[in-house]
Amino acid sequence: MQFQQLAYFVAVADTRHFTRAAQALHVSQPSLSQQIRALEKELGAALFSRARGNIALTDAGETLLPLARRILADADTARHEVLELVQLRRGRVRLGATPSLATGLLPDVLRAFHDRHPGIRLLVEEGGSHDLVRHLARGALDLALVVLPLPSPSPALTTVELFQEDLVVVSSAADPPPAEPAAGPLRIADLEGRPMVMFRHGYDLRDLTLAACRAAGFEPYLTVEGGEMDAVLGFVRAGLGIGVVPATVAARAGSDLRVTPLARPGLRRTVALAHRSDVAPPRAARVLQDVLLTAARRAVASPGLHPGRS
Repeated sequence: MQFQQLAYFVAVADTRHFTRAAQALHVSQPSLSQQIRALEKELGAALFSRARGNIALTDAGETLLPLARRILADADTARHEVLELVQLRRGRVRLGATPSLATGLLPDVLRAFHDRHPGIRLLVEEGGSHDLVRHLARGALDLALVVLPLPSPSPALTTVELFQEDLVVVSSAADPPPAEPAAGPLRIADLEGRPMVMFRHGYDLRDLTLAACRAAGFEPYLTVEGGEMDAVLGFVRAGLGIGVVPATVAARAGSDLRVTPLARPGLRRTVALAHRSDVAPPRAARVLQDVLLTAARRAVASPGLHPGRS
């Protein structure tokens, strides 16, 4: 049974005339009649009685007519639903991001995307890169903003570097500075013995900071650990210790925090956009990906950001 056959059947039922139905459908009358006969043969029942030139529905035709109308209406609805998706009028994008990127990069990007495509629903999930990679692998996310290198590299993922970002030291503006102004930027070794607020386990910034301290030959003195980005900034404001955070986060943190750069080579993190290699992202996700790439190219003009490697 074909949609075309059902459309021909409904047209004849509505006009009660084969020739007028063919004219309305812009097909030849023999072609229409042939398709109706093929439908009747497939169903094993006559759909029209043709007595003395009058066309009437048989019992089988009466039974089929409401079903045919429903099938054609559903097909038309499906066609419009898909068209709206293709034209970015409806749909969703599931985007994962580390908390620091969700607060630093994403607000402006998502606003620009939403202004262009208000019918697309944006679902954002925050987490560490390890968790986001897992969610991508099982199909729970379309895209994810992650920090490289990934904790467990996967050949099933494609990553595109967006930018590299400096990490800086933040401290409470009410406390003495972590170094004399004349001394310039802090070295990693200068953090030894200083009270420090640390992120929770699984947080990319935690791993990066701890590795740098250990490479400098010491274990950091942690006064509070286990927080997310907002919590860590709050602990620093309260004077519980210093923190090491991305430059973009520090720039938005407010005047109650003091920002001190790290001396060269300092610390940098590499931010990338990831998606599955074996499944093409939905069109809406691909458009969001373009918006993110454009935003990243513009962002590297900001202090503390550098172009990613191609």
